[in-house]
Amino acid sequence: MSRRGQITMSDEEIVEFVDQRRVVVLATVKADGRPHLVPMWFVHNGPVIEVWSYARSQKTLNLRRDPRATLLLETGTEYAELRGVSLECDVELLESAEDVERIGSGLAVRYGTASPLDFSDEQARAALRAKAAKRVGLRFTPTRTISWDHRRLGGAY
Repeated sequence: MSRRGQITMSDEEIVEFVDQRRVVVLATVKADGRPHLVPMWFVHNGPVIEVWSYARSQKTLNLRRDPRATLLLETGTEYAELRGVSLECDVELLESAEDVERIGSGLAVRYGTASPLDFSDEQARAALRAKAAKRVGLRFTPTRTISWDHRRLGGAY
């Protein structure tokens, strides 16, 4: 088996790895061709990742112009520990209040700033709507996935 084949994660391992990460690095392309990289909190359903962002943010402007992005999730400090997933994605901008609020509440629950029950309270829903009003949702659907788990090399590089 090739080294590439040896370190590649299975689809199930990729989903588990993504679920265990707290931050995804989002890369978009600016108008001048340079990359724009930002860390983001995210929610996911299998391989599809969603975030919310201000409608006038640089990343959103970049994605309106070119709806392609790469996402990186990684861990490890020593070469033998490095693991990661790179997702080349097509991006859909979600602008309906329903979609943006759904993503916002999902983020709040995932990152522990709220529980699902909190959104049964009208005051909490109003606060979520106020935040969502200035934001868009971004849905990342992978078109190519690259993964690596250097722990599988057993110290041989």
